[in-house]
Amino acid sequence: MELISIVILLFIILFSVILHEFCHGYAAYLNGDNTAMMMGRLTFNPLPHIDPFSTILLPIMLLVLTGGRFGIGMAKPVPINPLRFRDYDKGMLAVGLAGPGSNIVLGIFLALMSRLFLHSNVVQFFILGSAINFLLAFFNLIPIPPLDGSRVLSVFLPRRLRFRYEQMERYGIIIVLAFIFMGGLLWLGPLIFTVVKFFSGVEIKL
Repeated sequence: MELISIVILLFIILFSVILHEFCHGYAAYLNGDNTAMMMGRLTFNPLPHIDPFSTILLPIMLLVLTGGRFGIGMAKPVPINPLRFRDYDKGMLAVGLAGPGSNIVLGIFLALMSRLFLHSNVVQFFILGSAINFLLAFFNLIPIPPLDGSRVLSVFLPRRLRFRYEQMERYGIIIVLAFIFMGGLLWLGPLIFTVVKFFSGVEIKL
């Protein structure tokens, strides 16, 4: 893949993860928690959101290793204080859905935009950008703490069970990695390809 193509894809990834975290922070702000705003994270300026490994090195490594066919990155999580929410459950639900929801909206937008450029070289960037955003959304909706899906699920659990469930977050990254290595994401690719094709009319070929 040409250098310019990698740069464009890195920009799409960077914007997508920043939008994801911004929407988390903004949802928290709308529900009474201004922690993200006070810490300068309610901004589209990439600098406060960048983590050297997960935002820069990880997507570059994935793009290079896959010849530009796959890339995903993460921004630094936006800090929130649920104790400041006017309604704890409503706030947690809104924050949990805001990040993935923003990526779903952007993914649909990019897929629909690709229909305007079907016979142009830029169509690949709209399609890949759409796939990246659906990947971010669907992956984060997996209900394993600390992924966003766990915030959504916890709202509907009985209080005693919720406490134990939320305590899993201390081991969350280990559980997530084990889930991935055990093939827990095999469904994700076909789902993303199907959704992107539905909105764009273009079948992804890797």
